[in-house]
Amino acid sequence: MPGGLAVTGRDRRDTCTEPTRRPHRAPTAVAAPAGRGCLGWGGMGLPSSPPPAPRLDLVEDLHGRAVADPYRWLEDADDPRTREWSRAQDELFTAHAAALPGRAALAARVRRLLSTGSTGVPVHRGGRVFRTRRAPEQEHAVLWVADGAGERVLVDPVALDPGGATTLDAWRPSVEGDLLAYQVSEGGTEESALRVLDVATGEVVDGPLDRARYSPVAWLPTSAGPGPAFYYVRRLAPELLAPQERQYHRRVYLHRVGTDPATDVEVFGADLPMTTYYGVWTSRDGRWLVVSASDGTAPRTDVWLADLADRDPATPALREVVTGRDAQTGAWVGRDGRLYVTTDLDAPRGRIAVADPAGPGPERWRDLVPERADAVLDDVAVLDGPELAAPLLVVGWTRHALAEITVHDLATGERLPGARGRIALPGPGSIGGLVPRPEPGHELWFAHTGTTTPARVWRWDGRDGSLTLDAEPPGAVDVPDVTSRQLEVTSADGTTVRVLVVARTDLLDERGLPLAPAPAVLYGYGGFGISLTPHYSPEALAWVEAGGVHAVANLRGGGEEGEEWHRAGMRGAKQNVFDDFAACARALVAGGWTTPGQLAAEGGSNGGLLVGAALTQQPELFRAVVCSAPLLDMVRYELHGLGATWSDEYGSAAVPEELDWLLSYSPYHRVREGTAYPAVLFTVFDGDTRVDPLHARKLCAALQHATTSGRPVLLRREADVGHGARSVSRSAALLTDVLAFLAAETGLALPGAGPAT
Repeated sequence: MPGGLAVTGRDRRDTCTEPTRRPHRAPTAVAAPAGRGCLGWGGMGLPSSPPPAPRLDLVEDLHGRAVADPYRWLEDADDPRTREWSRAQDELFTAHAAALPGRAALAARVRRLLSTGSTGVPVHRGGRVFRTRRAPEQEHAVLWVADGAGERVLVDPVALDPGGATTLDAWRPSVEGDLLAYQVSEGGTEESALRVLDVATGEVVDGPLDRARYSPVAWLPTSAGPGPAFYYVRRLAPELLAPQERQYHRRVYLHRVGTDPATDVEVFGADLPMTTYYGVWTSRDGRWLVVSASDGTAPRTDVWLADLADRDPATPALREVVTGRDAQTGAWVGRDGRLYVTTDLDAPRGRIAVADPAGPGPERWRDLVPERADAVLDDVAVLDGPELAAPLLVVGWTRHALAEITVHDLATGERLPGARGRIALPGPGSIGGLVPRPEPGHELWFAHTGTTTPARVWRWDGRDGSLTLDAEPPGAVDVPDVTSRQLEVTSADGTTVRVLVVARTDLLDERGLPLAPAPAVLYGYGGFGISLTPHYSPEALAWVEAGGVHAVANLRGGGEEGEEWHRAGMRGAKQNVFDDFAACARALVAGGWTTPGQLAAEGGSNGGLLVGAALTQQPELFRAVVCSAPLLDMVRYELHGLGATWSDEYGSAAVPEELDWLLSYSPYHRVREGTAYPAVLFTVFDGDTRVDPLHARKLCAALQHATTSGRPVLLRREADVGHGARSVSRSAALLTDVLAFLAAETGLALPGAGPAT
């Protein structure tokens, strides 16, 4: 997740009785959407019932609450019963998927829409330019470098692993651009190993440094000697920790290239909670070090600053910039000697402040760019090259999930007058990063993407305000003519929620309203302050091209309207997220976009929790649900994956009041026998080390036992891939299976599907 489940437990052992077998009820018949057949249990020669799953008579007393857990045994992936059950689920899904109409033509179209390739924003260091690029036929993006000797490949994940299961997780060149720190992981585990290569020769000169998952890298200049060095984050050695704590206990270290990592100097972190994540940053001249810390995914950041002038980098004298405040903060020291702070302290939509590094506390901060009432602060860049009449501050915002960029005087923070104070973007959409040169310069680069536009890289020149296309994806692809419109929806408590709806233009009237209801997919997330902004989506385009409607809901719990919006959908307020989603579903029906028999819900990770709650709270709203890499057993989520880092977002079952929050919506605990549930497809990944697939296994078994609708409940399982990055071919296969399943259930006629069955 993001960020949440982004970017990201304690062991509790229980005894249980031997499992007892319970016969499965014969499913009842169900009517298919108009014009289509039903691919329920027994349809098209498929098995008449799902695999049997023994139910335990296991009820625990938790703070005086009786909590049943009939499928506890499915938590253990190595249990022979779980293996046999999973094998049977694999067979069931494979047979079902093979019979889905139009699947072959859909697969070809999805692959075509994915064949745009990609290009990254350039990173300049020491006369070299680094950027990623993926050609249409490539499985992963490749890291390139360009210099006086030409352009060449530095890191190609497929060259490292022709099977495509290795991913490039992160990379950062040194200050001088002669070395590159990069991190790769295998099989989707995100367990990055960090290496250093010589940029001139391509030779690996250091590493691997293991246990570097989610580690930033902050290089020191060679002038800080002796030898090249960087700060990074690494977990403690596993032999020092209890098994259930080995994913945690990070520390900030100083590493000198070419030395044994066992000799790395621990710089910071020994006294903070085991679930703490760290950030590190160094100024280009090596004088300043900034360290940040957040406990898990809590929306609070503590920040420290050290002046390394005339001091050994291994023993920085860190002093507080901000600690113990209920806010998120970032900081850096500019070339002008001022401390710059981005924060939502007393400004839930974000502000930029400045201070003297000698007195960096919040009481001394002075607003440079104050909070806006209508937009959320996203990104900041400084241009201070001698070619400019005066240094500039460039600020990225989102306004109701759409990107904006403004330009300000760096000294005063005042926005420049007229058109000079705004960068006119190519169209509505999202931006990715504002990247200037690290040395004084007058230009910056950013990526921009929209509903039908793959990410292109743009260059803005601060001297004259000109915007030019720097690079675009190498593959051209035809996209359907679609129309996007943002609807305002009223949630259960009167809150206005926005949903972006995309449909084929020829299926809308002159007002942009639907001519007739159509099969629709409603996608949501609603957590960890993550914003869902418009972007190029092959999945959405393939669905809309076939005549469907695709909608993305900006729910509370996300970051679209700032930190208050996030907090209105977390902890004890989590039900607001589910109410917002249901309100969006009803609005799509009321507006004539779709009908309950044609509406599907989709979400992954924390969004998997969202749609799990939606289908168990209001099953009548949806014909089908796709629930990917989901979090579903909210009583025991802290014990698995990275669950212990998410307790500030959801609450903890160890606290009686918070257990009540969790039980009120935990999808696994809300399944009721004799309920007509929608068709459900769970997609899980065996390499997922963030959200354990056990969540999907348990709810899948519970729904297969309880539902009376006759609609399929299926589990799609993948090996050698995890929660995050994946190869293009794996992405295409997953999207094809998801869309074919949804089309069959909602009645969307895919090209090449043939006559209705």
